[in-house]
Amino acid sequence: MALDVWLLAGAVIVIAAIVSVRVAHRSGLPSLLVFLAFGLILGEAGFGIPFADPGVAKDIGFLALAIILAEGGLTTNWSHVRRSVPLAIILATVGVAVSILAVAIPVQLLLGVDTITALILGAVLAPTDAAAVFSVLRRLPLPPRLSGILEAESGFNDAPTVLAVVLLSNAAHESPTIGSFLLETGSELAIGAAVGLAVGPAGAYALRRIALPVSGLYPIAVLALTLASYAGGALLHGSGFLAIYLTALILGNSKLPHRATTRGFAEGTAWLAQIGLFVMLGLLASPKEMPAAIVPALIAGTIMVVFARPLAVLASSALGCLVRLGWVSWREQAFLSWAGLRGAIPIVLATIPWAAGVEGSKDIFNQVFVIVIVFTLLQRPTLPLAARLLGVSAPGEAHELEVESAPLEELNADLLQVTVPHGSRLHGVEIFELRLPRDAQITLIVRDGRSFVPTDTTRIRAGDQFLLITTAAIREQVEHRLRAVSRAGKLAGWYGERGME
Repeated sequence: MALDVWLLAGAVIVIAAIVSVRVAHRSGLPSLLVFLAFGLILGEAGFGIPFADPGVAKDIGFLALAIILAEGGLTTNWSHVRRSVPLAIILATVGVAVSILAVAIPVQLLLGVDTITALILGAVLAPTDAAAVFSVLRRLPLPPRLSGILEAESGFNDAPTVLAVVLLSNAAHESPTIGSFLLETGSELAIGAAVGLAVGPAGAYALRRIALPVSGLYPIAVLALTLASYAGGALLHGSGFLAIYLTALILGNSKLPHRATTRGFAEGTAWLAQIGLFVMLGLLASPKEMPAAIVPALIAGTIMVVFARPLAVLASSALGCLVRLGWVSWREQAFLSWAGLRGAIPIVLATIPWAAGVEGSKDIFNQVFVIVIVFTLLQRPTLPLAARLLGVSAPGEAHELEVESAPLEELNADLLQVTVPHGSRLHGVEIFELRLPRDAQITLIVRDGRSFVPTDTTRIRAGDQFLLITTAAIREQVEHRLRAVSRAGKLAGWYGERGME
């Protein structure tokens, strides 16, 4: 009987959460706040469900984050992010270190906390949230380099920040040297990377050669491989989060059978993990303790957004320029600073020192909980406006469409949707003048609410939306050509315009 009650309650919560996603999407309210509200309503301030075990919360949180990272890696297009990965790695390592110090020093001076507590708070707030970044950026049209930096950073920065929080929590009871701290961090990241780079290719090789009897087994096999990578990395005293992200990134960009089905399964599983994670964190929070955390939370959050994140971006950009990765313009730096979204990850990280019994860790959890709510409401809805004001939006970027009913996977092809923005020099260009590669074809144009099949002499107009089918091998070349013509017109090739950005 008790099992039936729990199953019914769980099903009702999941259904309500799914409905709330739709409502949140239409209203612009971040869905994570709705899920947290569910947890608060079910907890001590509402229905009174007791839950106050930070150790269990940490374990559940790590599992949910692993699944979310797996989905992020499986759905990341490597061709879109690969040029951004070096700078993203700098931002996820050097940038994280700068951010930790840039939060810890002012917090210690202004709030009067001890050094370890200030460093833990800085480390907890350092990572951007993969789920939040993925959900926003895949709907917000940005240049490939900029979106690639944010997407790759959010996937890579979990590993070093988890290690930093764990080691700093242990340092509250011990006194490690800076050298041992850096050595342990480096070795765990290296082991995690090695596991991910081993399991990913091996798993892809096996799945391409083992004919499973049912297509539904392939998504399960892929998810099992990613979780095995996470567990294997952790058991070898490495970073399981780095291992699972690299494994998922490799598997998601390999030519596996039933790839569209696998992506859909991963997205559904990640949504379920998010719902469970946020509801659990809402249950863990104590609303009656939150008012005391508001002032220090606003101080720490403002330091993070106004000072620490921009400084981390500036330092990473300078280092990237020094090693010849190219300079990031001040407009892009400003957007990268504002788009450093926080979500479930900082709250989960705040359970680590709490579970370890660090003095003052409950206060850290409460402050981080408030920071995530306040700055999610402040930052996330304003990202499209910030992109437009800074001039970094790219409304003409091609968007990939998942069409499972079409046999595109068997044809090794991609279906892209392109919107022609006003001011684009695609306006007035006839389709044959695009000089697209032979294996790319515009198949449908939607204009003024009506659709038609174009011919080679059809002129493209501003405001048009069109569907383009291209083979996977030349997709990048096609996108470069469209960007080039959009900026420089049909004679873009003569001007040397290659559309790299």
